[in-house]
Amino acid sequence: MYVLAVIEHASRRIRILGATAHPTAAWVTQAARNLVMDIEDAGCQVKYLIRDRDGKYPALFDAILADAGITVVRSGVGVPRMNAVMERWVRTSCASYSTGR
Repeated sequence: MYVLAVIEHASRRIRILGATAHPTAAWVTQAARNLVMDIEDAGCQVKYLIRDRDGKYPALFDAILADAGITVVRSGVGVPRMNAVMERWVRTSCASYSTGR
């Protein structure tokens, strides 16, 4: 399964945007729309979204977020600490799930 999630760095709040066995560009685009609606409903201010360089993120994904005033920053090549908070959560969650904790 592929899980699309975002984390608010200040609060460490995780938003699970969805899970699928077969992620597509259309699926992540809809997740971006849902994220923008959730952010607006919560009255949050989001300035940046750091994402990896996976080819499943179409230009429309970034455009939807840009329309909401969110600057999308792609993680740097060879810069593992750029997205360290999410990477740590992913490894912790996977370890907890696989060990049954």
